Amino acid sequence: MRLFSFVAIFCLAANILAAGPEFWRHEWPNTDFSQTNVESWVEIISGGPPKDGIPALENPDFQPVSAEDQLQPREPVITLEIAGEVPRAYPIRYLTWHEIVNDEVGSIPVAVTFCPLCNSGITFDRRISDSVLTFGVSGKLRNSDMIMFDRETESWWQQATGDAIVGALTGTELQSLPSWMESWEAFATRNPQGLVMVQPDFRRDYGANPYVRYDSSTRPFLYSGELPPHNIPALERVVRVGDRAWPLTRLAADGTLTEAGVTLSWQAGQASALDDARLASGRDVGNVRVRDAAGRDLAHDVMFAFAFHAFWPDGEWMLGR
Repeated sequence: MRLFSFVAIFCLAANILAAGPEFWRHEWPNTDFSQTNVESWVEIISGGPPKDGIPALENPDFQPVSAEDQLQPREPVITLEIAGEVPRAYPIRYLTWHEIVNDEVGSIPVAVTFCPLCNSGITFDRRISDSVLTFGVSGKLRNSDMIMFDRETESWWQQATGDAIVGALTGTELQSLPSWMESWEAFATRNPQGLVMVQPDFRRDYGANPYVRYDSSTRPFLYSGELPPHNIPALERVVRVGDRAWPLTRLAADGTLTEAGVTLSWQAGQASALDDARLASGRDVGNVRVRDAAGRDLAHDVMFAFAFHAFWPDGEWMLGR
């Protein structure tokens, strides 16, 4: 991780010197920088790639579960099960390299997102009032989390929260949809008639992890904010439901927790996408489901503790003591 640390220091220094609309307008001529709820432009830095340097996907192809022959059993996927529609799996082996998939499930336009630096995988409804937005990857980060942008107004959106933070749509919030990360085996076993996204037509080493051992490091990449309280390691996974966070270590030890009106469950079998050089060989971080009192799936996120603290500084830590 020494290379990560060196690059992080270099990038942070460079970005502090070049933070603000005056440096960004040539790349973002359609973004209204007069509207923002970001306290200081220094919070926003470049992650390295330029606008669309990480290419988001639109209208991907799918195939039946029975036709999939590349995914390994423990590989992570993001599962989207919408009532009345065939369940869909979006493999992390593709989202690692594209971060956003713009799709439509039935009548619902969705954005399936994954930020590797925060381990944040969230699905959003792309509808805002009477408009449907299409999202791309800006190349910018805030608190190490991806900043998305919509192609219609070029407003900037925080992936971890679903809020527009810069531009004409500042203050608007996307609706999160229930989805979750689980192993390919878990999805395929439960949904033998389901669909899985087909490999995109890009030249990428799909199945490789460009962030080897990242989730074993002590400091997040390109992050300069406060570390989590309660001696919780910065890159420990937590299950976020609203403004509450349950440490994954606690949930894994108990298997099931019912608190604050929700039930969280954990079962072994999912490989970390941020450990081994190959996604399928990552250490076991388990499968998490979150349901309400009626047994319905709830929107949630399994993210790193530092990101929860950064975006929900007054959030509640569910430590069980």
